[in-house]
Amino acid sequence: MATVILVRHGRTTANTAGVLAGRAVGVRLDKTGREQAALMGGRLAVVPLVGVVSSPLERCRQTARFILDSQNLDNQGELPVTALEKGFTECDYGEWQGRTLAELAKEDLWSVVQSHPSAVTFPGGESMAAMQARSVAAIRRHDAAFELQHGSGAVWVAVSHGDIIKSILADALGMHLDLFQRISVGPASVSIIRYGAGRPSVIATNTDSGDLSWLRASPPAQDAPVGGGAGNL
Repeated sequence: MATVILVRHGRTTANTAGVLAGRAVGVRLDKTGREQAALMGGRLAVVPLVGVVSSPLERCRQTARFILDSQNLDNQGELPVTALEKGFTECDYGEWQGRTLAELAKEDLWSVVQSHPSAVTFPGGESMAAMQARSVAAIRRHDAAFELQHGSGAVWVAVSHGDIIKSILADALGMHLDLFQRISVGPASVSIIRYGAGRPSVIATNTDSGDLSWLRASPPAQDAPVGGGAGNL
């Protein structure tokens, strides 16, 4: 089975201002965000990636650039496959976009977002159920394509946004969308999923440190080890 590394973009100016950026243009990584992305890129430098697929939004493209630069590529700076994927783009928050989180927390819909997100459609925007459906469909489509082209040992990266990655992880964990707020995904964090023939395996969530060289090993067994196994060798 192929391995997908889910990377959230680094911290942005909107994050520090407490603003829901959504799909607004011109939202870039701040100084800390660039440092976070550089550190994350360094972690991935030891992993031979077959591709990087990014949300089209600028903050994700910036983050993806740190990954590309870490791979010691040729002068074109290209992996065998690099792409932008609309399915990985931020949720369409509609009329909520550009407003402060402090202000939004006073809205009646806020409590529904916290406890019953499957029922939420943002005014003038997207439903959270639709957000999850299109992001999961996109991640599985790319994963199948990379495995078909590069084999079961293929490792690739998807760069996206907090709610998108949380919804993908919830699906892989078999969690209802209403439980996805239990998952945390920090800026420039790394989460790892393997989609097997029978079920996904969530290998890691929300990590911001640690050695990833074990991802260079031979393809993992399809079956889960009874008793937990020996870990990453």
